[in-house]
Amino acid sequence: MTQFRHKITNELRSMRVTPHVTQNTTGRRSAIDGRTTRHRGYAVSLRIRERIEEAFGWIKSIAGQRKTCFRGQDRVGWAFTFAAAAYNLVRLPKLVAVST
Repeated sequence: MTQFRHKITNELRSMRVTPHVTQNTTGRRSAIDGRTTRHRGYAVSLRIRERIEEAFGWIKSIAGQRKTCFRGQDRVGWAFTFAAAAYNLVRLPKLVAVST
């Protein structure tokens, strides 16, 4: 997996695209170095990524989508869409309060 990340990161850099993946800070070698992390956009990207991961975490834990009880792409897709809509309804009061 690590070699794959390094390969993808290098391909993105050769196309002059900044890779926005998290940096490995646990002591192992990371595909992301100071060239990427020094930019302000990298910090913004991490904050946005955290918000996206929060939604998927809620859908998997609260909405019960970690282990679905449906079979078939259509039914599983419907259940995921329903769970995502429920998450939006849960967030709606907070979003309305921010906008006013």
